[in-house]
Amino acid sequence: MEQEKKYDLEERTFKFAQRIRKFVPKLKYTTANKEDRKQLVRSSGSVAANYIEANENLGSNDLKMHIKISRKEAKESDLWLRLLDVEDDKLIETERGELVNEAKELTKIFGAIYRKLELKK
Repeated sequence: MEQEKKYDLEERTFKFAQRIRKFVPKLKYTTANKEDRKQLVRSSGSVAANYIEANENLGSNDLKMHIKISRKEAKESDLWLRLLDVEDDKLIETERGELVNEAKELTKIFGAIYRKLELKK
């Protein structure tokens, strides 16, 4: 059962990164959006990649480090999403809101996992 949950979160983080990659081409080109989109794509992919690394950890310190990085990258993704200029496009604003909510949920999940790991010390 524990194994299934772990891989569900792997899939969830993968889908988050994938949704980001489908979202960013819809944005209007501005200098700020260009830079923020790059950062967003990197941080969203890093959430997933670091969680995979956590699952293939070399020990408890490695596990905690990658969980903490996943949390940090989810928080960064939230920041970049909120900075994007969507120019009052209601559909894009709605999609961004959904992605912001997912970034916040992932941040909370990784924070809870990290706190649980810290209690095991």
